[in-house]
Amino acid sequence: MKPPGNRTLSLRARKAGTLPGVTAVARIDRRTKTLTKRLNWGEIAIIDHIDLDRVGAEALVAHGAAAVINVAAGISGRYPNQGPQIIVKSGRTFIDNATPELFERVKDGDVVRVHEGIVYLQSRMVGQGEVQTTDSIEDAMARARGGLPEQIEGFVNNTMEYVRKEGTLLIDGVGVPEIRTNLRGRHALIVVRGYHYKEDLATLRPYIREYRPILIGVDGGADALLEAGYLPDLIIGDFDSVSATALTCGAELVVHAFRDGRAPGLERVQQLGMEAVLFPATAMSEDIAILLADEKGAELIVAVGTHMTLEEFLDKGRAGMASTLLTRLRVGSKLVDAKGVSRLYQSQVSWASLLVLVLTGLITICVALSVTPVGQVWIARLLDLWNGFTFWLVGRFS
Repeated sequence: MKPPGNRTLSLRARKAGTLPGVTAVARIDRRTKTLTKRLNWGEIAIIDHIDLDRVGAEALVAHGAAAVINVAAGISGRYPNQGPQIIVKSGRTFIDNATPELFERVKDGDVVRVHEGIVYLQSRMVGQGEVQTTDSIEDAMARARGGLPEQIEGFVNNTMEYVRKEGTLLIDGVGVPEIRTNLRGRHALIVVRGYHYKEDLATLRPYIREYRPILIGVDGGADALLEAGYLPDLIIGDFDSVSATALTCGAELVVHAFRDGRAPGLERVQQLGMEAVLFPATAMSEDIAILLADEKGAELIVAVGTHMTLEEFLDKGRAGMASTLLTRLRVGSKLVDAKGVSRLYQSQVSWASLLVLVLTGLITICVALSVTPVGQVWIARLLDLWNGFTFWLVGRFS
């Protein structure tokens, strides 16, 4: 955990800190995922993220954003997303529907001040937005729940389109590439840097230690495995959010490509001097990872950080919902969520069992010594040694 306060805050920012509101260095990017890589503790994040999702909000909080300014609608009303609620509950200032021109008026690294929804740069007002509170977000969430039927209808239409495009892949596994990694008869652990992935990986340590599953990182999930002390066997994705360290760790690489064969991630792999297998598909990277593990004969697929609930599907947008749901229907009971594994799995040898075993062994030894001739001789010798010790000890103090 980073320490409170921003050590990189400039002198000008510290002087301005006597003014009301939040004064700090601004980090600005239209992609929240990209911004959090540069965000330091105590800085102000300026984003353009409609329907701020849970993963993005948790990343902003974890990296210590003092305030979040969103030039888009944090809750547009399409569905009840939880991102804004997470930020406000963490005690951060959250400003919504801010002036879009902030992206032209503020540069990354500028010191800005935020007070009552107004953004100042060198005492000059450069933008404003709506300060969100717990009450205002609850009202917006209540209105957004009314948009769920429309989203589900759109999901159904998108599902039919996805089946037309990827029916052969989904049903028959046509298009799944050949890989070196052998998954047949093994457990596969697929890690996505999504919802509570750190906690799930921590709880799965006994399972990983005992079953030694094939470790598959989906983009940044490979870095999550490295951070947890594991070496991924396979990395799958478009490689826009995975580090060079992970890509060169020795894992087999599978680049997620478009259906027409274009693979932006392949260029990065080649620049690193690595080789990769192409997997063309319109599904999301986490879904093709699941399909690959299933097609290559994995006995059980354990998912960390992937999307399992309706809210999580909606957070990925309508385009990604169909592939996620249909992939899970395709794989069936072979796929289990990490939370379910951690709750149901217990190590086959517990500390209590070991203690009982030791105590049983000691009792057995004592009984054997007491009933056998050899044991009785040993007991007599032990008694002689004990008596000699007590005699010596009394003599020392008498």
